[in-house]
Amino acid sequence: MPTATRHRTAHPARDLCLAPGRTVDAPLIEGGRYGRMFPDLPAATFDDDRLLALGIEGSICDGGVSDANSHIEAGQPLFGQYLAHDLTADRSPLRVQADVNTLRNIRSPRANLEALYGGGPVGSPYLYDQTDPAKLLLAAGGRDLPRNQQGIALIGDPRNDVHAFMTGLQVAFIHAHNRLVDRLRTDGVRESELFDDARRALNCHYQWVILHDFLPNLVGEPMTTTVLRDGLRSYRPMGEPFIPVEFADAAFRYGHSQIKGDYQLRRGGARFPVFPDLAGFRPLKPEHGIDWTLLFDVPGHPSAQRAKPIDGQLPASLIRLPESITGRVEVSAYRSLAARDLQRGMATGLPSGEAVARAVGAQPLTRQELALGDWPEETPLWLYILREAAVRCGGDHLGEVGGRIVAEVIVGIIRNDPESYLANDPSWRPTLPSHQPDSFKIRDLLIPAR
Repeated sequence: MPTATRHRTAHPARDLCLAPGRTVDAPLIEGGRYGRMFPDLPAATFDDDRLLALGIEGSICDGGVSDANSHIEAGQPLFGQYLAHDLTADRSPLRVQADVNTLRNIRSPRANLEALYGGGPVGSPYLYDQTDPAKLLLAAGGRDLPRNQQGIALIGDPRNDVHAFMTGLQVAFIHAHNRLVDRLRTDGVRESELFDDARRALNCHYQWVILHDFLPNLVGEPMTTTVLRDGLRSYRPMGEPFIPVEFADAAFRYGHSQIKGDYQLRRGGARFPVFPDLAGFRPLKPEHGIDWTLLFDVPGHPSAQRAKPIDGQLPASLIRLPESITGRVEVSAYRSLAARDLQRGMATGLPSGEAVARAVGAQPLTRQELALGDWPEETPLWLYILREAAVRCGGDHLGEVGGRIVAEVIVGIIRNDPESYLANDPSWRPTLPSHQPDSFKIRDLLIPAR
């Protein structure tokens, strides 16, 4: 059992944030761009100690070495974390100081690579190459983010430097933007239009892979097709889109259960756990540079590493997070990301998994399927979604409850973005080269095809 007094849920942000200046999660507070997908469902409440006991070391959420394989590429949940940061980026006017086009983005969540572009060349000049302002800046050699003299990244969102994979994705997207600038310049685009055209093109390709690679891998092809074709049933943004807490604090935390115990970053190289070995907020070590063909399947290369099955268990490195990530905590259970996820769900008043299942017309999981031992109550939504994926989808993708929440929110946000390709030109198709004809995937953004 957790060795601490009862958690004060009246002040969840104080107790659940990470180290000062290193918060990697979306805000707990509701309002503005946050809301509820199922506002009529009651909040599920649990005994604090029993709830935290589900997620601590040695609990049912402790996956140990977590070396089981699903059929999903290991890079998929890492891309999902990058997307989560994009959707929950701080779009307040205090952070975004830019031109009118950029300021239009502060009102609602969008999948638009804001963490990459910041306020643009005018609002965030430190992100750009002053010798070629249409291009984003990289460290010397192009293998790391630009950093100040203390090693802190010059970046639109510090969360994208939290570990080597996030840093590597940010670097890969910078390279993708710069390649587009070169291509457009070759095509004769005027210098005054280069940056905007390259940003627009990269966002279209990014949104495409979200909808046609990432989402089918996460929720399954049938759910993706249904939501794209038939529209939204439960997520109903009135006017500007919002982020439901059921998405931010439960369904889109699925990736914590897909993380492996360790990863190989270079062919023939050593394996590293994400924490503490690959912890970020410091210059990227040469041995921590990532060969993306080890994380995404690329024709002509051996199969990539696979993600862990989605099953409700987390690797030891996430159950026992280092103090450099958590900061000092009074409650020992908060060393565990699983315990944090469980407490977070109650702090934001999420309904139970069974209640949401009934609301979306899904058959609730049985106690045997949940396999939570003597747990006496309905199930925290986060854990329910993970167990649903395990028993009904073999751990490869989310089930009916988790998949419905995720698919509707992501499709709804992109479709309601007036600058997205879905809103402007639904018939648009990727124009960048791909490793396989008529199949543009995440790998094609990260690993240039010839």
